[in-house]
Amino acid sequence: MRVLISGASGLVGTELSRQLLDLGHEPVVLVRREAKNSNEVSWKPGLEALNPSLMESIDAVVNMGGATTGRIPWTKKYMKLLISSRIDSTKTLVSAINNAKNQPKVLVSGSASGIYGDRGDELLTEESVRGDGFLADLASSWEDEALKANTRVVLARTTLVMSKKLGALGRLLPFIKAGLGFSIGRGDQWWAWISLEDEARAIIHLINNEETTGAYNLTAPEPATCKQMVTALGKELRRPTFLKAPAWAMGLFIGVAAKELLLCSQKMSSQKLTDSGFEFTHPTLQQSAKYVIG
Repeated sequence: MRVLISGASGLVGTELSRQLLDLGHEPVVLVRREAKNSNEVSWKPGLEALNPSLMESIDAVVNMGGATTGRIPWTKKYMKLLISSRIDSTKTLVSAINNAKNQPKVLVSGSASGIYGDRGDELLTEESVRGDGFLADLASSWEDEALKANTRVVLARTTLVMSKKLGALGRLLPFIKAGLGFSIGRGDQWWAWISLEDEARAIIHLINNEETTGAYNLTAPEPATCKQMVTALGKELRRPTFLKAPAWAMGLFIGVAAKELLLCSQKMSSQKLTDSGFEFTHPTLQQSAKYVIG
C-alpha cells in the first residue's frame, strides 16, 4: 500500500511509518517545508489546496496532524492553534480526497479521548454521548470534518500513548526515575492508555479491515487510574511513588490543561476494537510499563 500520512514527524506518525516500512508498504509523508524526496509531499493546510491528483496513487490516508496538547500551559493563542491545526489539515485532506477521480479506500482520521470529557467511573464506549469542555468541542469538530470525506472513514480516538522516550509520559518519567514519582490530584481518575507499538498497529489494522468504519477507541483493554499507572512505572524502575501533586497546584501552574488532561477521568472500553479482530501486544498495564522502561 501507499499510505499518505499527516503528522508523520510526531510520536505516533514516526512509529506508524516505521511499521509500514517493516511490512513492505510505502509511507508518503506530508511536510510543511520543501519536499526532499519522492516520499515527501509539501503542503500548506488552510492556505493552499492539495492537488487531488496526489490521491490517485494513494491507497489510504492517515490524518494525525495537529499541534501537541502536551505543550503547557495553554494560552488563548495556543488553544486557537490546537483548533486550526486540526481543522485546517482535515479540511485540506478531505477536499483533495473528494475531488480525486479515484479516491483512497479509507481515511483514518485522528480524534481523541477528550471527546468524552470528565466522566468519573462510567465505562465509555464509542456509543457514549460526547462530553463537555474544550477538548470535547475540539474532538467533535475534528471528527465532523473527517466524516465529510466520500470514502470509508475511521475515527481513531487516541488516548495517552505510552512510549519509551517521548509523549505524554515524557514529563513524568524523570521524576519517577529520581524517586519523586507522584500521582496527580486524588489519583483515582481513570487514564485511558495504549502502548505506542499497539497504537500504530491498531491504525494499520483499521486500514486493512474493510468492515471497520466510524469511531474506535484506541485504548488498551485493562483500565488504569493515574495512581496505578505511576505505581506500575515506579515498580519497573524500583523507585518509590508515594508523593501527590494537589489538584489546586496543577490548576495554578498548568491552568485549564490540568483539568482537561491530567485530572480528567476517562475509563474507556476497547471492546469494539478487539471485536474487529485486533490483538494487543501489550494488553496489561504491567506489560506496557515493561515496554516503556525496557
